[in-house]
Amino acid sequence: MNAISPSNPDQRLRKPRLLVVDDEPDNLDLLYRTFRREYQVLRAESGTKALDILKDNGEVAVIISDQRMPEMTGTEFFSKTVPDFPDTVRIILTGFTDVEDLVQAINNGQVYRYITKPWDPLRLKAVVQQATDTYVLLKQSNYELDVAKRQADLMARVAQLANLDVTEGEALQFIADGWGQILSASLCAIQAIDTGRRGATVVYGDFQGQSLDSHPLVQAAIATRTIQAAPDVSRDDLTSDFYEITATQSHLVLPVVFKDRLLAVVSLQWHQRYRTLDSVIGSLSIAISQLAQALIAIRYR
Repeated sequence: MNAISPSNPDQRLRKPRLLVVDDEPDNLDLLYRTFRREYQVLRAESGTKALDILKDNGEVAVIISDQRMPEMTGTEFFSKTVPDFPDTVRIILTGFTDVEDLVQAINNGQVYRYITKPWDPLRLKAVVQQATDTYVLLKQSNYELDVAKRQADLMARVAQLANLDVTEGEALQFIADGWGQILSASLCAIQAIDTGRRGATVVYGDFQGQSLDSHPLVQAAIATRTIQAAPDVSRDDLTSDFYEITATQSHLVLPVVFKDRLLAVVSLQWHQRYRTLDSVIGSLSIAISQLAQALIAIRYR
């Protein structure tokens, strides 16, 4: 499923992650000492061990690997990382003139740059910094594309209501199911509100028998008709039985308003904590207005 998370999970370690791979312990230690201040450095003495580290730790920004190693060469190792980590930037260290292997790897997009041994530490640090900048730009570009696609998918879900002969409750369930999946939410609950009275609540996910009626974040959204966001409920001092029972780590509540008339409230929850929910709020801004118009059309058709 190509669901998109609302933002990158909160990470306490702000340093970029760098994986260094070399079968010679002295070179491995030297690479670690060179980069340990600016990077979170992971070390592996072979391509096989490096693959295990990536499997256990996930994506890194940059990989530096020796070319000539037992079991598999650096370029062979890199080729195995491309499918799962296409954005990672790869740098090869070589003391030999393996021109054919290097050219093929570079042409296949597996190698960003190659450095000959013995390397100049200052030049290597400059190349790694450039590689890190390239990684950051690539991730930002991909993220912006993901946000744009997510916004289009949210709006498309609402637009489909025009072709469905459904009740208001069925329409809200259709939206809750779609938006919950698109936003990778653990829960998406929508409660209808008509002339100030709360109606039924539809839910995507396992709500564990909980109710929105007395939740402070939902009450605040209804009272102020403004968006209420808690990217990290523990940080925002919003711990409650509601969150513990549903295993909620972040919570977003959006009022659905048409010409100053409150029609519904949307509650989205995630099992991960986030630094911010700004991107998902931005993605939903047009879709929420679109939903308000759709609800008015259903109520008065």
